[in-house]
Amino acid sequence: MGTIADQIKEIEAEILKTQKNKATEFHIGKLKAKIAALKAQAEKQAAAGGGGGPSFAVKKSGNATVGLVGLPSVGKSTILSALTGAESTAAAYEFTTLTVIPGMLKHRGAEIQVLDMPGIIAGAALNKGRGREVIAAARNSDMILVTLDCSKAYDHLPIIIRELEQSAIRINRRPKDIAVYYTERGGIDVQITKKQTHLTAEEIGDIVKQFKVNNANVVVRDDITADDLVDHMAGNRVYIPAVCLVNKVDLAGPEKYKEIEAWLSGQGFPAIPLAAAKGWGVEKAKDFIFEHLKFIKVYLKPRGKEADMEEPLIVKTGTDVGMVCDMLHREFRKKFRYAQVWGASAKFPGQTVGIDHRLADEDILTIVTRQ
Repeated sequence: MGTIADQIKEIEAEILKTQKNKATEFHIGKLKAKIAALKAQAEKQAAAGGGGGPSFAVKKSGNATVGLVGLPSVGKSTILSALTGAESTAAAYEFTTLTVIPGMLKHRGAEIQVLDMPGIIAGAALNKGRGREVIAAARNSDMILVTLDCSKAYDHLPIIIRELEQSAIRINRRPKDIAVYYTERGGIDVQITKKQTHLTAEEIGDIVKQFKVNNANVVVRDDITADDLVDHMAGNRVYIPAVCLVNKVDLAGPEKYKEIEAWLSGQGFPAIPLAAAKGWGVEKAKDFIFEHLKFIKVYLKPRGKEADMEEPLIVKTGTDVGMVCDMLHREFRKKFRYAQVWGASAKFPGQTVGIDHRLADEDILTIVTRQ
């Protein structure tokens, strides 16, 4: 049968020679499911053997972490320096950034960690050019800054998307509403609550079986493709927002950039123009990054005192009271009694809430702890 790598290559070759259309979607989906299952098996074997090789481990800090991902020589190091003042070891030729270089962008009250990664290249997902290590660092980012050279954007973006996809990173997408409840008997029972336009219930069951699941209740609440189902069953996909920084626009001209911006918008990527080497567009890029991270402001109100409306906490959308406790003091979560909230997330001013209460932008928060 050959090694796992050989089996994967054979299946990938079959996918490449299969014409892609509505009639072959299920067949290709089953093949992708087989690949995902084989890769999971290979990862378990590598973990058991202590494999994995070196990685670019960078401790996350600040309010958020964003990763500069692009091909070599697009100006990532120059952008990092322009945004944060951090110097990356780089020169004017390819593959000069040899490790992940962190910098801190302080903007509008937020501290945003920016990671300059070695240039991603075609084949990165197969570890060409140390690509696996680069992508491992990208997986831990809160947002990916796809960095493009204005003159090469059309060629570079598809390569970046493909390498990220093959490395189980899904950009500007959300996981579909699928639930799998494993049972001891009864086979695969598929329950569909939304009309399916790509797969039948039988086909959904067949793809699930590729992951060596023979008994389960599968509940599908979205219209899904075979790829969506494979992603769910694989269980190692990460979903990360991405925006584009289009660099060296001074060399291409405004008309060329407008054309690229319209094309990127059609691909689902918000974009901002830059000429980092000249410092042009840097402040707008900082605003652009801040706004797309979707931070919210939370004002703290000590018990019995006025709220501090001058210096809010900058936190991510979806932050709950417990997360704020963790930011303020390591003992706050342990000693938490209750909190009071004024603002959009409260049903009424001063509502008493628990530690899991999610906060909204410009909420005022009082945390009460045991003494």
